Amino acid sequence: MTTEASPPADRTVLVTGATGYIGGLLTQRLLDEGWRVRVLTRHKKGIGQQSWGQRVEVIEGDADSADDLATAFEGVQTAYYLIHSMGQADDFAARDRALAQTFGDAAAQAGVRRIVYLSGLHPDGELSPHLASRVEVGDILMASGVPTAVIQAAVVVGNGSVSFDMLRYLAERLPVMVAPKWLNNRIQPIAIDDVLHYLVGAADLPDDVNRTFDVGGPEVLTYADMLQRFSAVTGLRRRLIMTVPVLTPHLASQWIGLVTPLDVGVAKPLIGSLVHEVFCRENDIDRYIPAPAGGPTGFDDAVRAAMAEAPPDHALRHVATVAAALAVLAAVAFLAMRN
Repeated sequence: MTTEASPPADRTVLVTGATGYIGGLLTQRLLDEGWRVRVLTRHKKGIGQQSWGQRVEVIEGDADSADDLATAFEGVQTAYYLIHSMGQADDFAARDRALAQTFGDAAAQAGVRRIVYLSGLHPDGELSPHLASRVEVGDILMASGVPTAVIQAAVVVGNGSVSFDMLRYLAERLPVMVAPKWLNNRIQPIAIDDVLHYLVGAADLPDDVNRTFDVGGPEVLTYADMLQRFSAVTGLRRRLIMTVPVLTPHLASQWIGLVTPLDVGVAKPLIGSLVHEVFCRENDIDRYIPAPAGGPTGFDDAVRAAMAEAPPDHALRHVATVAAALAVLAAVAFLAMRN
C-alpha cells in the first residue's frame, strides 16, 4: 500500500479476477475514481507485477474458501465477481456453480452491500454450455440476498480481450475464409472503456436494485460485418467470407486453434456464444448510470483504440501457417458441399 491519502473505509471494494484482462483494467479505473481497492488472489506475487500493485490491499486466498472470503469481505461495500472457468475442465459448470454459491453466501454473511458480476448477453431459450453457465452464475448471485447487478455484454472490443483477439487474428491472417452460417448472426459489440464505465457505476446502484442489465455499443453488426469493418479500419483489403451450413463449434474451434494463437479450449466457448444472436433487449441501465461522456463508443473508434495499444502480429509472415490454414479451409468447404 502507498502512503498517499486513502479513500474513506466505506468506499472499499473487493475485486476478484484482478489479474485477468477485465479485472486488471477495472482495478485501475476504480483506483482512479477514488475507491479503496482490495483484491483476492491465489498468487500474491502476480499482483506485485501489476502497474497498480502497490496501490491495493492484497488478500491471498481462494474464492472457494469461506474463511478466505470472510477475511476478504471485511469492511467491503461492493464486491466484483469476475471469475469464470472458460477453457478449463469438463466439469466447469459445476465448479462455477459452487464458486458462485460460496461467494454469495459469504458476501451475505459479511454484510456486503452489493455484488457486481460481468456476464454475457444472451437470448432466451437453449444456450451453449458456457453461456448457460454464466447465466446460472448470475442467477445464483442474485438469489444470495446481496443486491446484485449482472452486467451482460457481448464482444468486448479492446486490446487483450480474448473475443477481440479472435476477431483480429481471423481478419489479419485469413484473406479468404470458409465460415459457419452463424457468422451472419447479429451481435452488439461494446468498447472496453464503456464496459468499465458501467462496471464502476454499478458499485453505487441503489440497494433495491437486484437484476440484470444489458450493455452494448451503438451498433448491431454481424460477425462478418465486424471482420470487414476491422479490415477497413486497419487498412486491410476486404475479406472474402464464404459461409457453409455445416461447421460445428468443435470443428470451428479446432480451426481457430490452428490459425490463431488462441487455445482451442478458450476458442470453443467463444464460438459457442456466436451461435446465438446477442444484442441488447433493454437499455434500462441508462436510468441508473449516465451514458459515457460523449456517448457510447462506435465500433470503428473502439477498434482504433484497441489497435493503438496492440503489438504487431508477425506470425503470418510464416508461409507454412498460411498454407496450412488455407488447406484446412479448402477441406472444410469440400466436406460442407458434400453434405
